[in-house]
Amino acid sequence: MANSLAAPSVRAVLDRLHAAADHDGERGPTGIDFATATAAERADALAEVYMPISAEAGALLYALVRSARPDTVVEFGTSFGISTLYLAAAVADNGRGRVLTTELSAAKVAAARADLAAAGLDGHVTVLAGDALRTLADVPGPIGLLLLDGWKDLYLPVLHGLRDRLAPGALVLADDTSFESVRPYLEHVRDPANGYVGVDFPVEDGMEISCWTGAG
Repeated sequence: MANSLAAPSVRAVLDRLHAAADHDGERGPTGIDFATATAAERADALAEVYMPISAEAGALLYALVRSARPDTVVEFGTSFGISTLYLAAAVADNGRGRVLTTELSAAKVAAARADLAAAGLDGHVTVLAGDALRTLADVPGPIGLLLLDGWKDLYLPVLHGLRDRLAPGALVLADDTSFESVRPYLEHVRDPANGYVGVDFPVEDGMEISCWTGAG
């Protein structure tokens, strides 16, 4: 069975990006109040910051996509494309499906597209440039897997906007569940009345793995 994560072209790009992301602490934004800044202002301020998932979380994403075999994977928050590469590798190895990912920073859109091309996985991904609440408005369903890894305060609005296009049994993954700003999202998906069942998985800053039952 193929595993594109072991392919030299993919491994080289992932190793380079993970190594660069290790220096995120040296690239912190200056001169911006994140409490009052718009999403676009935050994206511009963090245009050089990778904000990646860990390699362990990436392996989890790969395994879940390989197992679920979704035809449509949607990602909110591309950044430099690290998580996107894991998703794309799984879609490629499944021999079916496509990844639709969205990113607000124009600089990161260009970088992610270049990284995907360097890994030879760009043919499996469409990178949507702009505000996720607009770029994802016309994404066709059914969506088999959704990854939320952009601005934490937008997890719930993005989920609400896509819920009617989630396939029954779709996986919804939310990264960085230890962040206080993710609490409203967690309260929603952990309420059985809203149609999700899931678990907080212990990778790095936490990842909530939810299954949409279609009954909310």
